[in-house]
Amino acid sequence: MDRRRLSRQELIRARRGDGFVGREGELSAFRANLARDPADPDFRFLHHLHGQGGVGKTSLVQRFEQMAREVGALTVYVDESVHSVPEAMAGISARLGRQGSPLKSFDKLLATYRERRHEAEAALAGPDEPGGEAPPSPGSMIIARAGVAGLGLIPGVGPFAGAVDSTQLARGTDRLRGRIGARLRNHDDVQLVLSPVEVLTPVFVRELGEAADTVPVLALFFDTYEATGPLLDTWLRDILFSDRYGPLAPNIMVTLSGRDALDRRCWADHLEHVTDVPLDAFTEAEARRYLAAKDITDPDTVDAILRLSGGLPVLVSTLAGSRPGAADAVDDPSDTAVERFLKWETDPVRREAALAAALPRHLDEDVYREAVDAEAADHFGWLRTLPFVSERGGRWQYHEVVRTAMLRLQRRRSPRVWGERHGRLAEGARRAAEECAGGRALARCRRDERWRELRLREIYHGLCADPRGFLAEALSEVKGTVEYETTVVRPVAETIWQAGEDGDAPEVRDWGRRLTAALDGPDGLAGVLTELLGGPGLDAAERVAICRIRGREHRKAERWEQAFADFDRCLEAAPDDADAWFGRGLTHRYLRNFEQAAEDFTRALAIDPDQPAPSFQLGEVNRLMGRHEQALTLFDRVVERFPIHAPAHGSRAVCLRHLGRYEESLSGLRRAVELTPGYSWALAELGMTYAAMGQYTMALAEFDRALAADPEYAWAAAARGRIALLMGRLDEAVANFGLAVALGTANPWAPARRAKAHQLLGAEEEALTDYDTALALADTGRADVSDVSRAVFLAARAGCLRRAGRFGAAREAVEAARAIAPEELLVRYEAALLTSAVHGLLDAAPAWETLRAGAQEGLLPSDEEGLTGAAAVAVVARCALGDWTGARAAVADLLGDGTPWERLAEAEYGLRDLAGLWRDLDAPGADQLAGLRRVLLERMTGATAVQAP
Repeated sequence: MDRRRLSRQELIRARRGDGFVGREGELSAFRANLARDPADPDFRFLHHLHGQGGVGKTSLVQRFEQMAREVGALTVYVDESVHSVPEAMAGISARLGRQGSPLKSFDKLLATYRERRHEAEAALAGPDEPGGEAPPSPGSMIIARAGVAGLGLIPGVGPFAGAVDSTQLARGTDRLRGRIGARLRNHDDVQLVLSPVEVLTPVFVRELGEAADTVPVLALFFDTYEATGPLLDTWLRDILFSDRYGPLAPNIMVTLSGRDALDRRCWADHLEHVTDVPLDAFTEAEARRYLAAKDITDPDTVDAILRLSGGLPVLVSTLAGSRPGAADAVDDPSDTAVERFLKWETDPVRREAALAAALPRHLDEDVYREAVDAEAADHFGWLRTLPFVSERGGRWQYHEVVRTAMLRLQRRRSPRVWGERHGRLAEGARRAAEECAGGRALARCRRDERWRELRLREIYHGLCADPRGFLAEALSEVKGTVEYETTVVRPVAETIWQAGEDGDAPEVRDWGRRLTAALDGPDGLAGVLTELLGGPGLDAAERVAICRIRGREHRKAERWEQAFADFDRCLEAAPDDADAWFGRGLTHRYLRNFEQAAEDFTRALAIDPDQPAPSFQLGEVNRLMGRHEQALTLFDRVVERFPIHAPAHGSRAVCLRHLGRYEESLSGLRRAVELTPGYSWALAELGMTYAAMGQYTMALAEFDRALAADPEYAWAAAARGRIALLMGRLDEAVANFGLAVALGTANPWAPARRAKAHQLLGAEEEALTDYDTALALADTGRADVSDVSRAVFLAARAGCLRRAGRFGAAREAVEAARAIAPEELLVRYEAALLTSAVHGLLDAAPAWETLRAGAQEGLLPSDEEGLTGAAAVAVVARCALGDWTGARAAVADLLGDGTPWERLAEAEYGLRDLAGLWRDLDAPGADQLAGLRRVLLERMTGATAVQAP
């Protein structure tokens, strides 16, 4: 459609606008602003209309929109029918498209988002991925703190993410990312689902600017902003005042209209740019002009309208709507606002229809027919013309002031009719919900937006019809939404409150208030379930179910004691509740209580052998305990019965690797990736298998694939760095370990190994900083770090201090390490080097002798996963003692086939350390030392060349 051509609806609105009366000052200012050049400093690009309900905000916004269209502007009207930022952008794009300015790239990306979100929701129904609790990444911390949970995808959190600790929520986000990453095909799709606003908005802003380039002004009007402001505030502010989403066209003008003042927490820094437009009731002069424009001039009638309306525009408009010609009933004793609204409607059928149609919260023609008596069934068209009925998102609703008054009148006038009408509406909603369900299970229905809407309608009218009788069913629905679709718990709670408020049912109203308060409280969903345990008519089975779900929510929030208490309550009351055994087992697993977890999973499996989750999790805990044969047997059973269970294929393959069955391991992991393309965990485990086979180049390639699938996979980044370090690709190792640290890894070995790579590159200061980082991470408690690891980090840090000549600080670090793990290899090795540096090799000889003796007797640990291996210590100890024959033999052992570059480098680095301590550079031993270093350096150069791609 040509945007210059007005639709029939727009022509109708324009005719209404021609009769617009009042608000001359506001209209004049807006008209003058439209005439300004957007580059003019006086051009106002952000207006905020605000005032009480019924004050005429919507009418003025619509008049503003008409004025903008008259000067050739593109305009978009948005109201409370949008429930998220993506919906707002979609609505704006659709309206621009109807005006001939489609946002094509945005629409295409939006369609992809909707498809991928549907796939992501399906992914949440699957089993947990294998592996322990991953630490939260910075990306997930940002999502947590920004309330990305509002997406409704993070199980157990929903729209009240602010009540949950951000680290806990971030862990949930990381688990969610893993589940979605396993389902979707690439990282871009994962980011689109997890961060739709961040991905969609830059494209939206760019194309919005392109549309604005074709017109004098592009005007966006956000009406009923009191409802949408909490959702849109930050997004709109960032579009208007930051570069976060790209530059905004200067001729884009935004008008916000709502009851409340702008939230200062969001807008305080930008209020000087806001044109404030407060609206109040009509002045008497404005009201008289309005009535005159409606041909209502009889003084008594005018006075009656002014007195009854109080100047509130919606009431003035309503009372003038039937164009009364006289005020013969001006002294009518009726004290209800409804009688005033319908005073001059003489058709009793229509009067009653207007009252009955106020019962539903939203109307379409089908709902209207259910609400009204049969003789009024064909009057929906008339109802839509009433001044207090407006369209919102394809549905109609009464103005709140009018609807509230009509509800009170009907409730007092005839409680019986009130109950019958609401009962009829509840039954209609129930039938429609059954038809929508189509035989699907409730868990699936709750993911259907249309079904949810019908169910909320049934709950509302059921509570209005029979507050006591229907309350138990409404509370049961709260429990069901907590269990299966956490994002809609709040709408159910608010519906209960609204029904109690509209039906004047204190018990129902109180339940709605309690449930909503619990959602916003520190326990979130668990608090809601606690409230439900006090609900009416609960039997033992329902109490068990509520406790079990609450245990799950406590576990997700890492409130371990409360989780165990709830699962124990369930099992005491229902020893055969397989889900409770499974839930308690998962709690044990997350706490790494693997034996107890195995016992609980075994009990769950005995009760319900047909479920894959207990078998899989039992295999997982056996795998994590190193019982790979037992785990393999369990995973075999899972894949036999559920051949498309990708995590089981992956975990089975990891067991095969640990059993040395590498080719079978590779085959199983490839099958897991085939079942779930982009399965980053399985791709990383492929890398680990190739590394175990000594095929380091292939391992790096698989880690690259894992990181391409999930660029925020900190563990994969660290694992790739480990292989790069083994191969001598030090710059890559530094970069990979750095990425893991930047992504928020909780594993202190990542910065520790980056420190080692820095040392081998000669960057001692950077190495010292990394060891400090490793020690700090070890102290956070975010990862399970042994005392031996802490001692290793302290000893390595002491080496950096020693080489910097800071012997006192080095001594303190060594003593701290000795206090923790005195027999640890690196602790004893660094103590010997420090004594040699401070007192000379002769005084350090006993320490070196102990290390040599241990090497000869095979007592030194291999320390394959540490920072310095036993082979390097054996070489350095012999050199320190002048045992050149033994040193050459130890170097010869190192030069055997298959020795990684890193092991050669450890020995060369140790000899380099020793050379710096050699007192007499002309002594015979110095030449021997230099010769051994040359041999090692030559082999290191060759090894790097062979391993290069």
